[in-house]
Amino acid sequence: MMLPNIRQNDYLYPIPKFDLNAQDIEKFNHELSCFHSEFHDYFKRSESREHFLNYMSGQFSELERKSIEPIALNVKGGNVRAMQRFVSDAPWEDDKIMVKYRNLVASDLQSPDGALIFDESGFAKKGNESIGVSKQYCGNLGKVDNCQVGVFAAYASEAGYSLVDKRLFIPEKWFGDDFESRRKKCKLPAETIFKTKPQLAVEMLKNLADEGTLPFKYILADSLYGVSPEFIEAANKLVGTTYFVSVPGKTLCWLKSPVTIEKKYKYKGEQHTKTVLFDTEKKPISLSALAKNTNSYFWYRRKVSEGTKGPIVYEFTRRRVTLSGEGLPQREVWVVIRRSIGKNPEYSYYISNASSSVRLPLFVWLSGMRWAIEQCFEETKSELGMDQYEVRKFPGWHHHIITCMLGHFFLWHLKIRLGKKSSIYYAGPAEILVSSPFTDKGE
Repeated sequence: MMLPNIRQNDYLYPIPKFDLNAQDIEKFNHELSCFHSEFHDYFKRSESREHFLNYMSGQFSELERKSIEPIALNVKGGNVRAMQRFVSDAPWEDDKIMVKYRNLVASDLQSPDGALIFDESGFAKKGNESIGVSKQYCGNLGKVDNCQVGVFAAYASEAGYSLVDKRLFIPEKWFGDDFESRRKKCKLPAETIFKTKPQLAVEMLKNLADEGTLPFKYILADSLYGVSPEFIEAANKLVGTTYFVSVPGKTLCWLKSPVTIEKKYKYKGEQHTKTVLFDTEKKPISLSALAKNTNSYFWYRRKVSEGTKGPIVYEFTRRRVTLSGEGLPQREVWVVIRRSIGKNPEYSYYISNASSSVRLPLFVWLSGMRWAIEQCFEETKSELGMDQYEVRKFPGWHHHIITCMLGHFFLWHLKIRLGKKSSIYYAGPAEILVSSPFTDKGE
């Protein structure tokens, strides 16, 4: 159960692996009941509280498929239709649940050197009736296919990692007139407008920063967000934070910022000015060209993780550059380049707004931090059935994902509360009747 590699070893801090197992916990169901009591105030009906507890309990079970029907059929007195209504149609105080949840995450995981990590995850789907489903790139499948895509934010620190916010990406075609009936059927709020994945990430970043529950110093994301001016601008505005994001090798830059001048011109009889390069022959170069032309003297070999076949080693170099945007100099940033060892190295490129005094070890450490959100996806899907849902409506998707996020964090809470290889005992009967791999057989 959940045994990731530690990808950081000697820099700011290592992110711990999840090493809790069934033998470490007694009275698992009682623990889960106590955790759920924290959210009772956000459900007005006792039946909803019961469904909420039973649904998450089913996610912890050994059921082959953890969707609503098999969960409901394996709960004493379970009713499939009632649980379907609860997940897709019953009122939840979603925002309050998420605020409470992030406060619990902060209690266990918060750190002044914490990191927010943004990434998307795909959910393969058949048919065209589920909210936001479309032919689009699905990372799980590694190709374009029929799927839904969620954009997520994760929090990572020396104490662990957890998903802390989510948005469902709704493709632009879903906002056309021909999708109106489908939007209503899927209960998409009428005020919803199209937003790109980076715009959804910006929304979450601003929300988490304004809420102030989780302290963070670093912002990480892949190239989809690294090339987004909106995302970079939002990250730049947060005082005291450092972003470290991937960018493609075709990204253009100058090693020395070129001189620009204001040029006057007339258009339709009116005087205008525009910024142009003073030396038009001074062309920017791509990051891939920079990498291949960098002398071996400036490449530093560093171990970034322990793999099953031994240490995983890369070479790194860094350079202060000025990025090019529409042929003109933009902001000055660090470019960090990582390459694999061998005759035909593979390159990865990153940019960061870190101060000019930052040393290479910090960048090497940050280059492995995105692993934490990948691990969140892997664990919530393989252990909690995050990708096994069959709900079609917009509220149902969010409610399912919320329970998965809470369930994943609950396991981290147990690890932190008990300590490695600790065991406790709680007296009293358990009320959850779905078999769980963590449940004491005596319950």
